[in-house]
Amino acid sequence: MKENSKNLSILLGAAFLMATSAIGPGFLTQTATYTGSLGATFGFVILVSLLFSAIAQLNIWRVICVSKLRGQDIANKVAPGLGYFIAILVAIGGLVFNIGNVGGAAIGLQAIFGMDIKFGAAIGGILGILIFISKKAGSVMDRLTQVLGALMIVLILVVAVMTQPPVGQAIQRTFLPESLPLVAIITLIGGTVGGYITFSGGHRLVDAGIVGEENLSQVNRSAVMGMGVAAIVRVLLFLAVLGVVSKGVALDAADPAGSAFQQALGTTGYKIFGIVFLAAALSSIVGAAYTSISFLKTLVEPVRKNERLWTIIFIAFSTLVLIFVGQPAAILVFAGTVNGFILPIMLAAMLLASRKKSIVGEYKHSSVLYWLGWVVVILTSIMVLRSIYLLIAG
Repeated sequence: MKENSKNLSILLGAAFLMATSAIGPGFLTQTATYTGSLGATFGFVILVSLLFSAIAQLNIWRVICVSKLRGQDIANKVAPGLGYFIAILVAIGGLVFNIGNVGGAAIGLQAIFGMDIKFGAAIGGILGILIFISKKAGSVMDRLTQVLGALMIVLILVVAVMTQPPVGQAIQRTFLPESLPLVAIITLIGGTVGGYITFSGGHRLVDAGIVGEENLSQVNRSAVMGMGVAAIVRVLLFLAVLGVVSKGVALDAADPAGSAFQQALGTTGYKIFGIVFLAAALSSIVGAAYTSISFLKTLVEPVRKNERLWTIIFIAFSTLVLIFVGQPAAILVFAGTVNGFILPIMLAAMLLASRKKSIVGEYKHSSVLYWLGWVVVILTSIMVLRSIYLLIAG
């Protein structure tokens, strides 16, 4: 019974690690930014990103589970050197995202206490570092992500109810969009399962030893739960912001999510925004640092020997960059786009791995998931190329 309880805690921790890694300040900023510019049509963007995310997540977590290997080691078995290439991409994407996460903590602390952005960034970085100083960092991380995830859902639900969004219009435009915003779609996919995010929970399960075909059903439930939590928060936040912009209110481009909460509930709303943003930032700092380093630890010997130290260095470096570079809101949106570019490469590697007996043994991967996975690879690759063209042209 105790073992089952421990496994349940780890499975919940992995689900919430994945979900709260996705529900970072970048997630909140992207949702507010695109809801402000697209209105109810953003519901369609959410729907597409959720479908793509579910396919990617289930494919990747299942391969990690049955192979008992981390993403970079699987990729190296698919093609020598590919794991190193992916690890570098993920580490860079995770670093960019984490700089934005530290900025999110600073924005949250400024909203709550009126704290200077640079000082708030330093506090956010220190709080993230304190988690990894503990020798029980894994269990602390599991519990923290669950508590912060639940807190965000409750607070955003309150704001969504108060803003009285046009739910009927949101449902209509979710299935009948007024436009096809490719950059928004690839950015959201990147912010939900791009880069390090989709591997965060899977790597946590590998570290905890919940692997092998016998644990596949538990891993599937954990993956679905993580996606469900992220989906609930995304939809609630979309409705909360839509309730504001549908009344003709323009959001502040420098702080779109904060201005939406403030317009909804005044000073109280802005304080709630600060708490949500801080919770999102802290959980994502943990997720980004943990997973980015987990991609390097089996490939780089000094990282393997001193994993916690390198995780702390990762957070400290992110904090210093944010303090000296600034512009957290712009970094947060850019980070999601960067991680979206990484997804097709990683997913393709995992799909190839699912057909190699040297990696998955006698396991038979779902043909439906396999072919849907290749559809996601092709469509996200096209969207990435199109997004690059639009960003350069525009």
